[in-house]
Amino acid sequence: MRRRWAAALAAALLTLLTGVRPALAGPPITTAIYTADPAALVVGDTLYLYTGHDEAPQGGTNFVMRDWHVFSSTDAATFTDQGAKLSISNFSWAGADAWASEVERGADGRYYWFTSVNGNGPGWMNIGVAVGDSPTGPFTDAIGGPLISDATPNSSPLNIDPTVFTDDDGQVYMYWGSYYGLRAVRLNANMTSTTGPVITPSGVSNFWEAPWMFKRDGVYYLAYAANDSGCSQPGYACVRYATASNPLGPWTHRGVVLDQVSSTTNHPAIIEFKGQWYMVYHNAAAPGGGNFRRSVTIDQLFFNADGTMRKVVQTGGPVTPGNLAATATPSTSYVSPWETLGAIKDGHTPAGSQDRSHGAYGNWNRQGTEWIEYRWPTAQTIRRSEVYWFDDDQGIDLPASCQVQYWNGSAYVNVPGASGCGVAAGTFNATTFTPVSTTRLRLNITSRSGYSTGVLEWRAFS
Repeated sequence: MRRRWAAALAAALLTLLTGVRPALAGPPITTAIYTADPAALVVGDTLYLYTGHDEAPQGGTNFVMRDWHVFSSTDAATFTDQGAKLSISNFSWAGADAWASEVERGADGRYYWFTSVNGNGPGWMNIGVAVGDSPTGPFTDAIGGPLISDATPNSSPLNIDPTVFTDDDGQVYMYWGSYYGLRAVRLNANMTSTTGPVITPSGVSNFWEAPWMFKRDGVYYLAYAANDSGCSQPGYACVRYATASNPLGPWTHRGVVLDQVSSTTNHPAIIEFKGQWYMVYHNAAAPGGGNFRRSVTIDQLFFNADGTMRKVVQTGGPVTPGNLAATATPSTSYVSPWETLGAIKDGHTPAGSQDRSHGAYGNWNRQGTEWIEYRWPTAQTIRRSEVYWFDDDQGIDLPASCQVQYWNGSAYVNVPGASGCGVAAGTFNATTFTPVSTTRLRLNITSRSGYSTGVLEWRAFS
């Protein structure tokens, strides 16, 4: 194998100067745009996701959201962007902030899109309603003004994040709110007006925002974002949930169903599709992503026999908070003199497998099996590894295989119950396993014939 330094330098400069990156394959429903605040609806054999559209520039410090997109899938794995089907301009009384929304089919067979949007009148956020004859529209303003605003008696401190649920008897309910202010109200059959008072549901522990309501086996479920210290680090949010025997409560808190993600915000949508339940949510895992450039992803959700929900295993991207690599000391069997072993634990999310802007570990010109390792001064409980491979299109290529091991006190052994060790480009390859308590975690990397291997980032989680 021959490696030319000039060619390697030219390739690196080309990547940095042109910004060309390989597309991220896999978990996000799209990497063509940034998406957020998902809602889900099943119509026939199709799953529809309704998302916000993040347009903040790289390094932006606030949300820039002007429209909502519709995505469709027949297998919950591959999604087609049907385009921006609703925008702020559809509401003559609004002027900014196309935030979280949800679509519900009405008794008349039409589809009602409940949206968080900033009206031009007094106050900040309102809830508007658009209507269309199909799940993809076209949609038009159904009211000509807000359904919920600051003028609504007992409205939330921030009127956003509507979730709309139709019960078996045809009665429609809407939950919404933020800033710890959960609210609920009955809707009339026309879907564009309320009936009865706005209530403040009880028993919903640590509610922050982003409610999602559904029913299963006669039990009502309410999932929501919570930002308490019991489930998330400062500035982040998990998803808690509660259950009730009545659609307006009182509710009983049941636990955490989704841990914090790599974006500061968290937003659930839970849906059953073709016999399988799913959690749809967003994170910051897509190339170039961030807190204001999020990406919607989907993972399977499972229930216990007693109806409680198991915590969702996130496969849609890395969860940087809680990364045990931050406190570990890295070591290796070999690193090329010009590469940087410390780059594997700097917390950077690469834009692609050729993104060495934060350095890279590489072992050119070695072939066969090499290893990298994390060591901690005290034992850590570890159950998940995530590795982002380096591929410079020169002498370093994706590996043929890999294996996660741990030190059991006398020898390195394979982690038990491993889900597999992926070798895909342009994404974090996650390996989940039965938790181990150890002071050393090792990643064995076996090269393809004629190539060496490299790593951009390696993470370990409890």
